[in-house]
Amino acid sequence: MSNARATHLTRRGILAAGGALGLGAVLAACGDDDASKNGGSDAAKAAKSGPWTFKDDRGTTVKLDKTPANIVAFTGVAAALFDYGIEVKGVFGPTTTKDGKADVQAGDMDVSKLTVLGNEWGQFNIEKYAGLAPDVLISTMFDAAGTLWYVPEESKDKILKFAPSVGLSVFDVQMPQPLQRMLALAESLGADVKSAKIVEAKKKFETAAERLRKAAKARPEIKVLAGSASQDIFYVSGSNLSIDLEYFKALGVNIVEPSAKALKASGGWFENLSWENVDKYPADVIIMDDRTSTIQPADITEATWKKLPAVKAGQVIARTPEPILSYDKCTPILDKLAEAIENAKKVA
Repeated sequence: MSNARATHLTRRGILAAGGALGLGAVLAACGDDDASKNGGSDAAKAAKSGPWTFKDDRGTTVKLDKTPANIVAFTGVAAALFDYGIEVKGVFGPTTTKDGKADVQAGDMDVSKLTVLGNEWGQFNIEKYAGLAPDVLISTMFDAAGTLWYVPEESKDKILKFAPSVGLSVFDVQMPQPLQRMLALAESLGADVKSAKIVEAKKKFETAAERLRKAAKARPEIKVLAGSASQDIFYVSGSNLSIDLEYFKALGVNIVEPSAKALKASGGWFENLSWENVDKYPADVIIMDDRTSTIQPADITEATWKKLPAVKAGQVIARTPEPILSYDKCTPILDKLAEAIENAKKVA
């Protein structure tokens, strides 16, 4: 078994247990209000009705006679495309919560109008997928092997027979790179990336990045720990491999690093701690995994957690390990962390 495959299996198990992976602005429209909200225009889409080609991050070039109309995508990818005015027919991945509301990874999509092929890890309804007559399947990739996220390993061969696939890497790169790649994909599908709203969204992202850089430079003593909670384990993510943490570190944020030995055991993603040892790494600010598969800070009852200086000081904010890759959705992530660092008390 290759190291990449072993890592994938480790991450799969952790996600199933609710653990951590150490994982836009709207386009202007020429038409009605709905088009304006979604960021696309019928004219732009019509202009893209000819042959379609896109080279993905596996180095695979997909060629079709026309721009894909029946798109099936991982939920987070679909949410990003939606911000650019591109809607999909079906999704797979966390889409709805137990009460039927939109999952955090579904963004602004109306989940009631989506065909959900699978809402949890390992779920993918192949019969429904075939019924959508898909033109293309799009997902992210969390390893160097090009494994399509949330496409079940045991049924991927059957699934990938129905349509070509596109993979966008979110592995060991900084946030701006997959943002640019998602924008390029959206443009290929008909989005007007030169619209005023998209240009403004990118500018706001760059402004937020500069704010975070300045905050980190002004407060280098503030230690930021990336955590994720499950029933029995607290995960501390390392700053490598994840698109958000790598970018935060590049901007100067003082990220708490787990031990090298522990990181190696998880393929480089995280260290798992018992709740009794949750205080192993001092931190001034804790950023906590916001995915619905994890326990959120307000629901953590462990006494050792409540005694942490950052928790007692109220210096715990959400972290989005799987950002929706539009500038509109990633800008608040940078702003919130910058604000937390700017206002943090030194408590570690």
